[in-house]
Amino acid sequence: MARVALAGVGHWHAGMHLEAARAAGAEVVAAWDPDLAVAAGFAAEHGVAHQPTLAALIAIKPDLTVVMGRPDQVPDLALACIEAGLPIVLEKPAAVSTAALEPLAGAVRRKNLFAAVPLPNRCGPIWAEIEALRAAGRLGPISHAQFRIVNGPPERYRLDGVPWVLDPAIGGGGALRNLGIHGIDAALALAGSADLAIVSAAVDRRLHGEAVEEYAIVTLRAPDGMIATVEAGYTYASMAPGGDFEWRVSARNAYLLDRGDSCRVATLDDGRMRDLTPIPPADRYKAFMADTLDHLARGAAPSVGIGDYLQAMRLIDRAYQEAAL
Repeated sequence: MARVALAGVGHWHAGMHLEAARAAGAEVVAAWDPDLAVAAGFAAEHGVAHQPTLAALIAIKPDLTVVMGRPDQVPDLALACIEAGLPIVLEKPAAVSTAALEPLAGAVRRKNLFAAVPLPNRCGPIWAEIEALRAAGRLGPISHAQFRIVNGPPERYRLDGVPWVLDPAIGGGGALRNLGIHGIDAALALAGSADLAIVSAAVDRRLHGEAVEEYAIVTLRAPDGMIATVEAGYTYASMAPGGDFEWRVSARNAYLLDRGDSCRVATLDDGRMRDLTPIPPADRYKAFMADTLDHLARGAAPSVGIGDYLQAMRLIDRAYQEAAL
């Protein structure tokens, strides 16, 4: 049984990582946070041990450590784990800027260390279907793709106790950096990590008066001509979990549509339309953790690593420049 530690449990995804680790059959052996009261409260609520310092957590040598927290603090936390040789999951946002992330990527390469990044929509059902169709010679060139995540108003981050998400000096941006990175990563994955040109980018911050953008739209073009659109927002008119989620990929012989709670693929050569088993977005952290632990156990590289994260961050930097933010 893999032993998983959670560092920085004040992060709003900490509970999701704990649930995902347990669902994957791992044992959560330790929790830690710079705020000792937060760590103690999390540990008591979830029935796990908590450590007084990061050094104490590192000393128990977990098989996998999830590193979370404020982006202005995470690089130091992550570097401590990396230098100790611990395999990690690096939760986002992991740095206030791309430049601050680059030393982490360099350290991971130097140590030849396992470092997965939770971009869990890569575990959605359309990706395995795309690979199966491609392997069978039934996909064809990809014409266009759209990736949209629009969640509730930004005030929900204050309610979650992480108001720094709305401070661009700490979070490094708004909806595009925080949510849009999932779509940017998806576009890069479809393009085989080829360099993508930015056709257009625009942001808006009129609805809620925050310092960060509450909506962004970016249009990208791949070297082979594929067009991808990424939308991200804090503009869904509800505080309830969920929002507006849609992943759409159009190839010559297949059209794939993932709306979170439903997923469908149409194929031209056989005239079929099939429903795929959906994975609701709230459950994709479970799929991510199971995939991560499997790769770690096999000695394989993570499905999404720090290099993928860095490439997406750089592309978002260019999108912000295009939008004249």
